[in-house]
Amino acid sequence: MDNIKICVIGLGYVGLPLARLFSTKYPTIGFDMNQSRVDDLNAGYDVTLEVSNDLLKNAIDNYGFRCTTDIDEIRDCNFYVVAVPTPVDNNNRSDLKPLWGASETVGKVIKPGDIVVYESTVYPGVTEEECLPVIERVSGLKFNEDFFAGYSPERINPGDKLHTVEKIKKVTSGSTPEIADVIDKVYNSVLINGTHKAPSIKVAEASKIIENSQRDVNIAFMNELAKIFNAMGIDTKDVIEAASSKWNFIKLSPGLVGGHCISVDPYYLIQKAQVYGVLPRIMSAARRLNDGMGAYVANQTIKLMNKKGILVKDAKILILGITFKENCPDIRNTKVVDIYYTLAEYTSNITIFDLWADIAHVKEEYGIDIVKDDLNKFAGKYDVVIHAVAHKDFEVMDIRSLLADPKNGVVYDVKSTLNKNQIDGRL
Repeated sequence: MDNIKICVIGLGYVGLPLARLFSTKYPTIGFDMNQSRVDDLNAGYDVTLEVSNDLLKNAIDNYGFRCTTDIDEIRDCNFYVVAVPTPVDNNNRSDLKPLWGASETVGKVIKPGDIVVYESTVYPGVTEEECLPVIERVSGLKFNEDFFAGYSPERINPGDKLHTVEKIKKVTSGSTPEIADVIDKVYNSVLINGTHKAPSIKVAEASKIIENSQRDVNIAFMNELAKIFNAMGIDTKDVIEAASSKWNFIKLSPGLVGGHCISVDPYYLIQKAQVYGVLPRIMSAARRLNDGMGAYVANQTIKLMNKKGILVKDAKILILGITFKENCPDIRNTKVVDIYYTLAEYTSNITIFDLWADIAHVKEEYGIDIVKDDLNKFAGKYDVVIHAVAHKDFEVMDIRSLLADPKNGVVYDVKSTLNKNQIDGRL
């Protein structure tokens, strides 16, 4: 396939870094339905902070990269990459509407000989059974005769400045052996560490979903251990440090499992497994356990308050951080809100402080007001401080100085990164 011109559909945490990278090698245009998002990107600003202003401006000024909401501007592309979200609904069932919508967009512009590659995380079979029929219906073209497809699962880790997109080894696949080679070469041409070419689209889809499911199960095990050791009065972090002295112990930590990957993707495989008559007990149990950790942290904090004689009713509580992970503005599916909602049953005097999260976005998504200010202004005002997210902003702060009574107040460390002498409890 000669004269490749790429269009990346969906310019979020996955699509934008990939589009920016492709633009250094091929003519590339980004497509998104959000006009405000497109305007920001064309002005050289990425609100997700995944692509720096300098990198984005360099792509625009030196490589001709641009973004659009106008479907007519992507008609002359011949290599389409779909990187839209794949959420679950309120019942944790797969929500394929974003994928169907993106497939309709591709169907309106795809031409004979073109290729479409999906990056969105899905259960095995979605690309060929759900997405490509939509393209066929809208375009009137025949899959694997008129147009071709592939799947290359995204591996973006929001906020990670070490494992950036160009350094990630990517899995690729194609709908025919020849197309698999083309797709593999396109990705290989921009990646430092190359690719792994899977034998089929379904294998590539399955490989992605077990990456996140494995991490979910492993973290659930650590969370279960934390519950056991907390009940026994043993410090979980001390236990992990001791166990990790063995050469083959896998060192992980307990914590809140939020975000758009680990806390969502396993549901896709759980749902599909049940269609085939398989009940994935371990994965389902891991999801239930991890989803309950926010309420667990809140209840552990309440126990510490009771021991110190702090009345839970109307107590003043400060929660440090609301994003789903440190040093990142991403609030998708953050489990910090579960801590907030549980404590809000007892007191309305709860403040959430986060310099990374967007105030309007948090309000729109969760109906919660957060504050951004000089953290030192909050010193001496609270009965309880919960260190929920390990933002670098909190590393130099004397957390106990935020308490009205540093001796009798409560500091709970969710991430177990604070000094032991600063805290009263941790996971």
